Amino acid sequence: MPGTFISTYLLAFDLDDRGQPVPAFDPRPAATEDAAIEEAKDFATRHAGVAVWKRRGDPVVGEEGEPEIVFRAGRIGDFA
Repeated sequence: MPGTFISTYLLAFDLDDRGQPVPAFDPRPAATEDAAIEEAKDFATRHAGVAVWKRRGDPVVGEEGEPEIVFRAGRIGDFA
């Protein structure tokens, strides 16, 4: 669709002192979905969980769609 765009984000999770997943850092934008998934696979070896998601946006009407998870591994918490 003309005027729409897709934003892709990556977020890793660590476990808190109660064993609940919490964000390890703020969501990071990624240049491409493939790049985000590759980075997430690397993070999965060092964190309790990772998630990659994308959203469609339409700047003309100021709307952003629901997050669509494209990759996840391990334990993840709230992210979007």
